[in-house]
Amino acid sequence: MALTYSQEIAPGTEAPPFDLPVVNPEADGLDKPTRSLEDFADARALVVVFTCNHCPYAQHIEDALIEVARAYQPKGVRFVAINANDPEQYPEDAPEEMARRARAKGYPFPYLFDETQEVAKAYGALCTPDLYVFDADRRLVYHGRFDDTRPGQGRPATGADLKRALDELLDTGKVSGPQYPSMGCNIKWKPGNEPR
Repeated sequence: MALTYSQEIAPGTEAPPFDLPVVNPEADGLDKPTRSLEDFADARALVVVFTCNHCPYAQHIEDALIEVARAYQPKGVRFVAINANDPEQYPEDAPEEMARRARAKGYPFPYLFDETQEVAKAYGALCTPDLYVFDADRRLVYHGRFDDTRPGQGRPATGADLKRALDELLDTGKVSGPQYPSMGCNIKWKPGNEPR
């Protein structure tokens, strides 16, 4: 497992577009095989999480992320999870395994597969989990960790950092608090796709 930190991305950066296959279309009830950035146009805020099935860091926050999504979706915050890992190297991250996990866990948000890894590269994602919060204009207001817990520390994930950012965004329209980088497994790039 190669440990990687998220890279710094300028606040105000516009959310790159995407249109990716969804493995759990029942999560939001849209009758289409893909989800695009435009499908979240009504959201007061959009949380984009690059994640995967097999990474211990992604697994560590998974249940708490589901809870945070359920708590904030009624407030107009939408969530989308994206897996960009190469399933040739990591079969646990193949679309059929993604669908199985999303249904077993009851993901309340769509789980998308970035087969070409172009969306991950457009976002500058490097690790799992890697979290982004965009405001109603789809400008980046938060890019950082879920909270300060880590696997093996004996402390459950809470989502404290993400919740603080969302609360401030919903209350004031901006996020001014500190933003610490995410940390986790590196995205499993296909040969030749590795970022510079």
